[in-house]
Parts: sequence; C-alpha cells; structure tokens
Amino acid sequence: MANGATRAVTLSDVASAAGVSISTASKALNDREDVSAATKARVLAVAERMSFTPNVMARGLLAGRTGTVGLLTSDLEGRFMIPILMGAEDAFGAGRINVFLCDARGDAIREQHHLRELLSRRVDGIIVVGRQTDPRPSLGQSIPVPVVYAYAPSDDPRDVSLTPDNVAGGRLAVEHLLACGRTRIAHISGDPAYAAAQDRLEGARAALADAGLELIGAPLLSEWTEQWGRDAGAMLLQQHPDIDAIFCGSDQIARGVLDSARDLGRSVPDDLAVIGYDNWSILVENSRPELTSIDANLQLLGRRAAEKVFEAIDGAETQGGTLQLPVRLVIRGSTIAHR
Repeated sequence: MANGATRAVTLSDVASAAGVSISTASKALNDREDVSAATKARVLAVAERMSFTPNVMARGLLAGRTGTVGLLTSDLEGRFMIPILMGAEDAFGAGRINVFLCDARGDAIREQHHLRELLSRRVDGIIVVGRQTDPRPSLGQSIPVPVVYAYAPSDDPRDVSLTPDNVAGGRLAVEHLLACGRTRIAHISGDPAYAAAQDRLEGARAALADAGLELIGAPLLSEWTEQWGRDAGAMLLQQHPDIDAIFCGSDQIARGVLDSARDLGRSVPDDLAVIGYDNWSILVENSRPELTSIDANLQLLGRRAAEKVFEAIDGAETQGGTLQLPVRLVIRGSTIAHR
C-alpha cells in the first residue's frame, strides 16, 4: 500500500486463521453463548496475536458504512422467509448489523421501489428472498452494494445465489422409504411448473432406479394443498391397493394423504408409509401419526446468505453461481412405528 502502510487486519483474516466462519468469529469476539468455550478461546487467541480486538472488529466492519442490510422478499406471509430471516439475523446480530425488511409481494414494480428505498438508506448489502426455488430475474450488475439471492436463485450466473438441494431431498426421501423395507412407492406433488416439484421427482426416480425399481403408477402433480393430497391419495390407493409407501412433495399434501389412508382403512405406518417435505412444524407435529419430512434447512440458508454478505462487505472476492445447500431427513411416526 502507499507510504508503506499495512492493511488493517479484518474479521475475515481472524476467521480464516482460526479456522471458523466469519459469523462464528464475530460471535466469539462478542462473547455470544452459542459458541463453544474452546472456539471462543481459539478465536480470541488469534485476534490477540493479530492485534485485533472486538472493538477494532466493530469499527473495522462498520467504518464508512451504515451498519444496515436490506432483506427484500416476496414471501412476507413467512412460510419460507421467516426461518431464512432468523438465520440471517443470527449472523448479522453477531456483527452489530441491523436489517431493513421489505415485502415486494411478488410485484416487480414494488420490488424496484423498495430497492431504491434501500439504496437511498445506504444499506451495506441486500439479501433477496424468493417464495419458490425457480430462478428469478436478477436485480442487475449495477447495484452498488453486495447482493445475495436466497431460496430463489438469480437467473444471472454472475450473481451469488443459495438454494436448497431439492434433487438430493427427493433422493433422501425415497432412500429412507427403501431402508424401511418399502418397495412399492408412489409420488404425489404440487404444481408441475415449479422447479421444486420437478427436482424432488428427479431425485426420487434416481433413488428408485439405483434400487432397480420404478414409481408405482404415474406421478401425480397438481396443487400444494391438503385437498389435493386427499383426492390424489384416495385415487392412488384405490387404483393400486398394494402401494406400501407414498412420497409427498409437501407436508400439506402428506396431511391430505394421511386423511385418505385413514378413510380407506390403511394403517400408517404399519402397511403404508407416508413422508412429506418442508418439515413445517405446525403440520408435521400435529399430524397423527406425526409426519416424517425432509427439512430444507432454511435457517442454515439464511446464515450462509448473511455470511456471504459479510464476506463481500469485508472485501473478500465472491464467486458467482448457485450453491445448493444440503437438506436433512427428520424421522417421525408416519414411516417408522414407535414400539
């Protein structure tokens, strides 16, 4: 640098040297309880060795900035946005960052209005959250602050996007059913125009093919509703009474399938296993039996999106493209009976 000046040690430097994420380093330096004592000690030791203190961290992170980030969403009713926001807030809160939340309601004109408002407030970065995993239009490359897309990826590969791995989720669901000894598996899902529906079906078919099997009957795709689950479930069970498992593309659909199974005298999970998708607690925990489901790890998605913004604010170079984050299986009584 000019005049022999040395670059100030950044939060990213400390995190890298300590072998932790930027978010974890910030939490450790702020003495947050959700970081282990061993990790705190390691981060603090690195910070001291590099002449980097919590106060210096706070000033260095926010110097010349407003300490605010915009979260621009089309899903303010909250099914997907709220857990993503919780994950982002957890990471941002550790770094003394405040969040402006704006709801575009799926309207491109309203979205542009909110974008102008956020930029007029001089936010340091923006997270864009979609309501489905289909690619969405990019905000463009002229935005003067870092932009990260969460859940709905940008259609521009130059942008940084994070989304759940729905193909892996479909595979994971069917692999679990196979592990439970089920071999006659059917599939009911939502709107076939949604990427999520097609990706989950792709993963399910791949897992069955690996086992030398195919879906029983044609996959039934229509709506993301309990009513559709009831109707499609009844039709499948009447046409193919030997089905021993149904993989549903959402928890709403799975709840409807449980109703139809009960109406037709099928015992879940004794002679029919049912698995949903999304791990929506209000549905899965109030089902009878409780519903096994695939969890999209949305809080992790929010944390990772916030960390990407942190990295860009801290001056790190970011590589564009879509990062698919892992999902997880949550096993309950609809696939494995409690003994």
